[in-house]
Amino acid sequence: MNSKRIFDKEMDALKDMILKMGVMVQSLIHRSIEALKEQDADLVQSVILEDRKVDQLDVEINEKCIQLIALRQPEASDLRFLITGVRISTDLERIGDLAEDIAERVAELAGKPLPKPLVDIPKMDQLVENAVSLVLDAFIKKDAAKAKTVWAIEKQVDELRDAVQEELTEIMNKKPESVPQALPLLLISRHLERICDHATNIAEDVIYMVEGKIVKHNIEELRKIIGKDWEEKNT
Repeated sequence: MNSKRIFDKEMDALKDMILKMGVMVQSLIHRSIEALKEQDADLVQSVILEDRKVDQLDVEINEKCIQLIALRQPEASDLRFLITGVRISTDLERIGDLAEDIAERVAELAGKPLPKPLVDIPKMDQLVENAVSLVLDAFIKKDAAKAKTVWAIEKQVDELRDAVQEELTEIMNKKPESVPQALPLLLISRHLERICDHATNIAEDVIYMVEGKIVKHNIEELRKIIGKDWEEKNT
């Protein structure tokens, strides 16, 4: 087998590792919110334990990317793919950590009545899971256009986080005794919002991988991607 075919197989294996990691963190997000809805201590523990496997996979992906860069000295698109692989695995690892943080907040709520029905947080969860799935699919298919659509989801997640924060703050002000139950829910909404932020980081890296454009911190590029909604939100 020639070196090019070996390199292609190594790249395919790396892509499979990143996809596996993505599927794992999607499951962690879903299970952490299911644990909240069901007040399921077993699900809480499963999320905490599974995150350790995500951490290990992150190390393996980083080592593999560095090895391929050092030994194969790839050029152009292959090099961008490997750089993107390192960045994506880092964001996925942090998403796993945030899912674990959600599970830990759920554990704090064990046996306590919730201060309000769960409405907006499950909506946030669905949007966040969709965002992570979307950017992973964009990565696998090398689809920059699909990656760019994640900012519309981020906008909805931010709006829901603000709504949760406003409602819970009002509840805590009116009923200080509700703080031990309301504060974990407030933190869960923030963790979900941060997960979506990491999904947008992955989208930026996919755009870099496909188009060779660095859009992180590039205001003009973000305006093109998001359009009028982004401008209204940030002016």
